[in-house]
Amino acid sequence: MILEIITPEATLFKGEVTSVAVPGVDGEFQMLDNHAPIVSLLGKGNVKIYGDIKIDKVYAAKFSKGGNGATLLPITSGTVEMNNNRVIVLAD
Repeated sequence: MILEIITPEATLFKGEVTSVAVPGVDGEFQMLDNHAPIVSLLGKGNVKIYGDIKIDKVYAAKFSKGGNGATLLPITSGTVEMNNNRVIVLAD
């Protein structure tokens, strides 16, 4: 599936991922290929990206490595939309 992470400053990431977990306001949830369409608010926490991904050098300092091979991006709030194997995270 395709993941895009967009902030007010820039598009931090766009590419193919295996799965993504996000900090929903009612708890973390994960999306895989062919997940049902969803729109949700996000709370403070980490966006966890799974897969062999390439982060642009300009934005690499914003990401860190987590357990189980995850790449982490801390956010304070935002929204997520999943539709047709495309995830868009609008994050602050």
